[in-house]
Amino acid sequence: MSKILVVDDEKLIVKGIRFSLLQDGYEVDCAYDGEEALGLAKAQEYDCVLLDVMLPKMNGMEVLQAIREFSDMPVILLTAKSEDMDKIMGLESGADDYVTKPFNILEVKARIKGILRRASKAQKAIEKASAGNDVKKAVIQASDMEINTETRRVFVAGREINLTAREFDLLELLMTHPGKVYSREDLLKLVWGNRAAASGGDVRTVDVHVRRLREKIEPKPSDPKYVHTKWGVGYYFQA
Repeated sequence: MSKILVVDDEKLIVKGIRFSLLQDGYEVDCAYDGEEALGLAKAQEYDCVLLDVMLPKMNGMEVLQAIREFSDMPVILLTAKSEDMDKIMGLESGADDYVTKPFNILEVKARIKGILRRASKAQKAIEKASAGNDVKKAVIQASDMEINTETRRVFVAGREINLTAREFDLLELLMTHPGKVYSREDLLKLVWGNRAAASGGDVRTVDVHVRRLREKIEPKPSDPKYVHTKWGVGYYFQA
């Protein structure tokens, strides 16, 4: 049973989200301020955290940054629709995704299911490999980079790089289609499954994730070796 942490200081919102997630069979914990949320996140590993940005005691950004010091558990930010900087700062700080308020609970649950599906696939592959089963590794190599699409691990020059779920999905798509240029709208649809955001022009999410990905995998992010920009078009992989 997947365990979700819901964090918001508006108790009616928390109550509604909790009820809906319980109906889908999730186990749900709730927190109403930043300090309480951080304490719960330190006490146990959640499969996903729904984290509001505007919180008392510690705001959502501070909680997210603190969580990233000890865990890669997926975090989906709940942001006000007009606060674009919250979205950008959240992605920069390690959020996997965001949902704007007011939101449709069906969209929230779809985002959660997508994250859990990818995590489950990765965990099963790791368990099979560790058990000694004859599992064919889907390894892709380019120059001194290597990714395993089953265990979702990335190595650059022999050093393992820790990526978030979205960062890995983005790299995997680009790396499996070297030289193919993807527009930011295409990447939103293919990696995020977010056609609404793509049509609405909310493409900065892609730019932020590409920037964070480059900071982790590129020897010199300002002069990328792997993930390149086709100015006015989009992004592509070329080693």
